[in-house]
Parts: sequence; structure tokens; C-alpha cells
Amino acid sequence: MLRYEVADRVATLTLNRPEKRNALNAALVAALKDGLARAEADADVRVVALTGAGPDFCSGADLAELERIAAMSLEENVEDARSLGALFTRMRSFPKPIVAVVRGRALAGGCGLASACDLVLAHEASEFGYPEVHLGFVPALVMTILRRRVGEGIAFELVARGERFDAVEAHRLGLVNRVLADAAFEDDVHDYLASLAKKPPTALALTKRLLHELDELDFDAGIERAAQVNAEARMTDACRKGVRRFLERADR
Repeated sequence: MLRYEVADRVATLTLNRPEKRNALNAALVAALKDGLARAEADADVRVVALTGAGPDFCSGADLAELERIAAMSLEENVEDARSLGALFTRMRSFPKPIVAVVRGRALAGGCGLASACDLVLAHEASEFGYPEVHLGFVPALVMTILRRRVGEGIAFELVARGERFDAVEAHRLGLVNRVLADAAFEDDVHDYLASLAKKPPTALALTKRLLHELDELDFDAGIERAAQVNAEARMTDACRKGVRRFLERADR
């Protein structure tokens, strides 16, 4: 269902349902929450990588799940949707960077799962899309994330048209941070994750927290909150050591 591996301070969570194109179901969503809890508790883990087994990242909701929810009441559907929403909320508040490593297709909820990560690395042949509209469905939970990443106009077009698009277009829209060539994909992913894992964890945690807190604040309040985080960062051992190293180099 979900593989959990740690190497070089990176915890890799692999969606492991390749026969189902790593489609999301209730058990996999629960496993992802457990995997994140495990990674947070491990002080040796600096970065979490989220990827999929087989040729695809994630195709969205499992068809069996769609059949199940069709027979549910409104109240039951709301409660079921909240479970996936809780995963997205958990990812956003998670104190360590989460990096989606996307090969193949990331569609519907799978595209939303990638978008919920802090950073997205995409294989040059990967494919993205929010095709839910073709089923008469609304990717409502995903839109909460999507409009923050790309803005309202682009978000509406992606969801309303439901078209698939390639990694280059995803990068242009702001959904993807890096598009990586096939020939060096594994090496480039490893180097990117390793570089991120070397950064001071306190600085990364404070940066991520502030970035998301600013969503809720007006400009003046944002500046005030930033001043508090700035001061908090200055008090960390990592910052003090970093400043000391910088000053020592400057004196040479």
C-alpha cells in the first residue's frame, strides 16, 4: 500500500498500488498520514519525498471508492471528504519539506496530492490534469491548494476545462518547480533531495511555517509576524553557527 524508506536523511513515501496506478483509497490516505507521523518523529529525517511505484505517480481516486461514495448520504460524503482534506492540512502544517517526485500521470486527486507538496520535481514525460469535470465532479479540496499556487484565473481554467497538460506547461503555470530529463532523472532527484536535506532543519521549518501563515494576514500583520520569525531564527544554533562561519571567512 505504502512503502517507507529512509536514506541520507530523506524519508521516501512510495504509493505502492501500481496495478491501480496508485489510485487513492481510504486505506492509502490513512497510510500516508501514518507515514508523515513516522517521518516527523524521526529526528534523522530532514526531507520527505513522495513518489509512486510503477509508471505513474497517482491516477486520482480508486474506481471502487467512487462506487462506494455514490451510495453514501450527504453527511457521509462530507465526512469522507474531510479525511482527504485532513491529509492536505497535515502536509501543509508538516514541519519538514515534502517533495513530490512525479513520473507518468498525476491526475485528479493525484495531481492534487502533488500540488499539496511543498515542491514538485517532474519527469519530462509526466502528465498532469484535473479531469473531474468530465464526470460532473468538482475537485473542491484540490482547488483550495490550486488557487494558492497558480491564482484564481488559471485555477478555474484548469478545473473547468479538465484538460491534461505536460510537465513543461505545469512548470510554466507554477505547479512544478523543476522538469528533469529522463537520462539523468534519478541522479538529479537524488542531488536535489540531498541538497535540501543539508539545509538547517530549523530554518526550513520556520520558513515553511511563515510562508503559510502569511496567507491569513494582511501586509502589516505579515511584516509583524515576519519580524517575530526573523528574531526566532536568529536565536537558533544553526543561525548562530552560520553567522560565525560567515564572519570567519570574511576576516580572511
